[in-house]
Amino acid sequence: MSADTQPFTFKVLTVNIHKGFTSFNRRFMLHELRDAVRSVSADVVFLQEVLGTHAKHQDRHANFPQNPHYEFLADEIWHQFAYGRNAVYDNGHHGNALLSKFPIVHYQNYDVSIAGPERRGVLHCVLRIPDRDQDVHAICVHLGLAENHRRQQLMRINELVNDDIPKGAPVVLAGDFNDWRGRAHEILEKGCGLHEVFIQANGEAARTFPAKMPVLRLDRIYVRNANAHSPIVLPRKPWSQLSDHAPLAAELTV
Repeated sequence: MSADTQPFTFKVLTVNIHKGFTSFNRRFMLHELRDAVRSVSADVVFLQEVLGTHAKHQDRHANFPQNPHYEFLADEIWHQFAYGRNAVYDNGHHGNALLSKFPIVHYQNYDVSIAGPERRGVLHCVLRIPDRDQDVHAICVHLGLAENHRRQQLMRINELVNDDIPKGAPVVLAGDFNDWRGRAHEILEKGCGLHEVFIQANGEAARTFPAKMPVLRLDRIYVRNANAHSPIVLPRKPWSQLSDHAPLAAELTV
């Protein structure tokens, strides 16, 4: 059996890091968050609300990193990373990021913002898996708060998957969908064949928000041409003290 036909398993993690602050911006926790992200030992990390830079925070917090937060989180563990800048303001900008232990051979950030001040993006990365002929496509998203905006953004994701990704290639779509009504599942399944890993394993999506006592099922991991093993919501401690969203993790086999 060739290397390309042998099953290959890797772990993914997704978390909205709330720009490195706890709920209501009470405390800056990026250093503790980095330790927690490392503890999961994920091969690919999907991050939302990642600061690229913020001039005022650098003045207010002595331990605020000088380099972009995605670089600080990647450190010496994930040698490959990509950042999609979405929201730009006077003091800086933030967006989605992906950290990878596999080479990122291509990435592109798509602006999926709808009319209004809310800026949203879809970060598409192509990962080169060792000894595999087919690349893994990793898509990190943070969708809008308005349902009609989300529907349009989900249709854009369907177009991206159908038009820009080979039919047989593994796809992992993860992030903060803000989809408290659960409408995304049918749209993505019918539109481009993506299935949510917690629904496949447990019959329902995971509760992730607010992190201290999760009620809403906002964060997701969808896959196509990949199998998920034992997807988990990580323990509340220390995560509930690090962000307003609980993280999700899963082992995937392609």
